[in-house]
Amino acid sequence: MSYDVDVVVAGGGPVGLMLACELLIGGASVVVLERLTEMDPTIKAGSLNTPSVEALYRRGMLPELREAQDRNMEQFATFMRQRFPDGGPAKAPPRFAGHFAGIMLSADRLDTSDPELAGHGPADLIGMVTQQQLEGILADRAVKLGVEIRRGVELTGLKADADGVTVTAGGEEIRGRWLVGCDGGRSTVRKLTGFDFPGTEPEINAHQAMVEMEGSEALKTGWHATATGVYAHGPLPGRVLTVEFGGVPADRDAAVTAEELQASIRNVSGTDVVVTEVKTATRFTDNARQVTTYRMGRVLLAGDAAHVHSPFGGQGLNLGMGDAVNLGWKLAATVRGWAPEGLLDTYTTERHPIGAWVLDWTRAQIVLMRPDPRSRALREVVTELTETVTGTTYFAKQISGVWQRYDLHGDHPLVGAGAPDLELADGSRLADHLHEGRALLLDPSGGLRALAGGYGDRIKVITEAVLDETAPAGLLVRPDGFVAWASDTVGADPGSLEAALSTWLGTPAGEGANASIGESAA
Repeated sequence: MSYDVDVVVAGGGPVGLMLACELLIGGASVVVLERLTEMDPTIKAGSLNTPSVEALYRRGMLPELREAQDRNMEQFATFMRQRFPDGGPAKAPPRFAGHFAGIMLSADRLDTSDPELAGHGPADLIGMVTQQQLEGILADRAVKLGVEIRRGVELTGLKADADGVTVTAGGEEIRGRWLVGCDGGRSTVRKLTGFDFPGTEPEINAHQAMVEMEGSEALKTGWHATATGVYAHGPLPGRVLTVEFGGVPADRDAAVTAEELQASIRNVSGTDVVVTEVKTATRFTDNARQVTTYRMGRVLLAGDAAHVHSPFGGQGLNLGMGDAVNLGWKLAATVRGWAPEGLLDTYTTERHPIGAWVLDWTRAQIVLMRPDPRSRALREVVTELTETVTGTTYFAKQISGVWQRYDLHGDHPLVGAGAPDLELADGSRLADHLHEGRALLLDPSGGLRALAGGYGDRIKVITEAVLDETAPAGLLVRPDGFVAWASDTVGADPGSLEAALSTWLGTPAGEGANASIGESAA
C-alpha cells in the first residue's frame, strides 16, 4: 500500500509543531495541517515550566528562548515603572515561583538547596516566554528542518484502518501511516475517532485580555481574591484576568467586547475602570476532561486534544509539550521499524498519569478561588502554608514540573527522571549532545561503549570526563531526555544496561557496528 507521508499531524500550534520537529529528526516524514492561515494572536499561556525549557534546550533552542524572555522582561520593567513611578519593586524575582489559585509565591522563600531544584543548568533561568513566542520559535525551526506545513487547511474527515489513516483536508485525501490529533480542546480528530473524554463540568466564567484602559491605577498588581471572584493585573502592560462564579459563558465563540471585559473587571475588582480598547481577549472555563487512552489504533492524541482544564498555573501548554517530546521519538522509531514491542503504548502509560495530576491540580485551584465562606477559610489556611519555606518550595516544585518522572523500573534514583545537565571536561554540557534527537550513553570510563555497538545511529556515546564528582559513572538517556539507566559503579551490572538498551532501542542491528556510533571522546 502506498502512503503520502508517514505521519499526518492535525494542528500547527506549539504542540503540533514540536511533535513534527521531533518526528522529522527521528527519521519520519510528516505533514502538518493547520486550519488557520497565520498564528492566532489571542492571549494564551505566558510561561514555560522546567521540563518544557529543558526539552527545547536539548534541541538547541535556548538562545531563542533567552531572547524572547529578555523582551518580556523589558515589558515587565515598563509595567513596574508605570505602576511605581517614584520607585518600587521594579526587578523580577531571581527565580520564577508562580502562584497557586492566585496565591502568589515569593521566590525569596524557596529552599534552593532542595535537590529537585538542582541540576537543570541554563534551563533554570528561563520561564517567562509566551505561547505565541514559542509558536514562532518552533515554526522557524520546523521550516529550517524541512517540515511541510499546510496552513489554511482543516482536517474534516478521516478513515482509519489497520495499516494507516486516510484524512480529508482542503478538498483532498492524504494517506498516512499514522495520524496525531494536536488540534485543541475541541479536537475534530478526537471526536471523529470516538475517544472517550470523561471529566467534570465547568463552574466559572473567566476572561484574559490585553487592553487599554482608564483608571487602571486603581487595580492592584498581581493576583487578588475579592468578595466576587479573583482577578490579576500584570505582569505585562494592559494584561488583566478575571474569574467569576455562578455560570459559564453563554457563547464561547462570540467576540469578547470592551463592554463585557469592563463589566467583569468592575464586578470582580470593585473599581471603575474604563476599557477603551481590546487588543486581544479570550474567555475560558474550568471544564476538566481527559481521554482514557492516548491511542486508538493508528490515531493518537496530544496536547489539549487529549486533555482540557483551566489554565491556572500555566499547565496546559507545558503538558502538551511534554506529550509531544514523549511521543515524537517513539512514533518515529515505530515508523522506521526499530521500535521494540510495546514502545508506542508507553506513551499513554507515561503521559496519562501526569495529565490526570494536572487536571486535579487545576480543580483544586478552583475550589480555593470560590468566594463562599468555606472556600475562603480554606484559602487562608493554604495562604499561611505558602508563607513558609517548606510550603513555597512544595508549591513551586509542583508548578515548575521538576517533580515529573516516569516509572521506568530502575534501582538508581535518576532512572525515570529528566537527565541532569552535567558539565563535561571539554566545556560542553549534556544537553548539547541531545540536539539530534538520539539516545545518549555517557561512558567516561569507556568500558560500556561496546554494549551500544549494534545500535548505530540510534545512540550517541560520550566518553568525555564529567566535572561533577557526584555524577553517575554511567548514564543512558532516552531521546526525550529522560534517564533510562544509571550506575554509580561501571561494570557492576552490565546486564542491566543491556536490558535498558533493548527495552528502549530494540534489537541491535548487528555486531561490529561500532564505527557507526556517533561518538564524542576526549
